[in-house]
Amino acid sequence: MTKNSTQPMRSVYIVSDGTGLTAEALARSVLSQFDLEFHKIRLPFIDTPEKTQEVTDRIQRNKGHNEDRPIVFSTLVKPELLSILHKADALHIDVMQPFISQVIGELGTQSKQEIGLSHQMTGTDEYEDRMEAIHFTIAHDDGQSHTNLEAADIILLGVSRVGKTPTSLYLAIQYGLKVANYPLIPEDFERGHLPPVLNQYKGKLFGLSINPVRLSQIRDSRRPGSKYASLENCRYEVSAAENMMKKNGITFLSSTNKSIEEISSTIIHELEEAAPAD
Repeated sequence: MTKNSTQPMRSVYIVSDGTGLTAEALARSVLSQFDLEFHKIRLPFIDTPEKTQEVTDRIQRNKGHNEDRPIVFSTLVKPELLSILHKADALHIDVMQPFISQVIGELGTQSKQEIGLSHQMTGTDEYEDRMEAIHFTIAHDDGQSHTNLEAADIILLGVSRVGKTPTSLYLAIQYGLKVANYPLIPEDFERGHLPPVLNQYKGKLFGLSINPVRLSQIRDSRRPGSKYASLENCRYEVSAAENMMKKNGITFLSSTNKSIEEISSTIIHELEEAAPAD
C-alpha cells in the first residue's frame, strides 16, 4: 500500500518515563492501519514534572505551527505527570492507564504508580538469565561454536542471508532464549544430509527459508555480480535447503514478507505447540 503523500504529516509524540519502546510499538501498530505519513518523535525518560512540562510546551508549540492536533502516545503512570501532559492540545492515548484501572478494579488494590518498574531487571535472576542467553547466542552465531549445544533452546537453520542472526539475537534479547544458528551450505547439499553435529538435536531445530528473488537481491548488495548472489544459485540453495528440512522433519517458515517480531513469535508458538504436555 502506498502512503498518501497529498496530506501533511501529522506529528506523533511517544512519551515515556522509561525507554519508550512499549509506547512506540503500540503507536507503530495503530498508525500502520492508516494510509498516511506520520512524523514520530520519541521522548524517553520523562520522569519529572520539569521534563513533562518541557514536553508539554513542545507539543503546544507544534500545535501553534500546524492546524492538525498532534497525537500523543504515553506510558506515563504518575497522575501528576499525566495531568501536566494533558494540558497540551493533542489527542492523548494513555497506554497504561486503562489497563491499570481495570486491574485495580479486579484486584481491589492500588497500583504502585512507580516509574520504570517494567524495566527494573538488573540484579534479578531474569536479568542474569537474559544476559547469559545473549552471550550464548553471540558465541553460537553462524555455526562458529559446536560446544554446549545441549544448552540451546533453539537452533536455527537456513542458507546464508536468510535472517538467522537477527532472529537469533531478537529471541535472546526479548525472550531470554539461548539460540544457536547454523548456515546450510552447498557442501551440505552435496552430502545430502544435515551437518553431523546437529543430528542429536533435531528436536531443537527450526528452519528459515526465503523467496530466491529476494535472497538474490540481499546477497547482491553484499557481493554484487557474484555467483553467490546469482538468481540461479539462490534458487538452487533455497530449494535444496527446503528439501533437506522436509526430509528431516524440520519445521520451517519463509522470512520473505515477515518482520523479525513475526518470525520470532511464530517460532515460539511452534515450539510451544510441539512441546509435550505436562
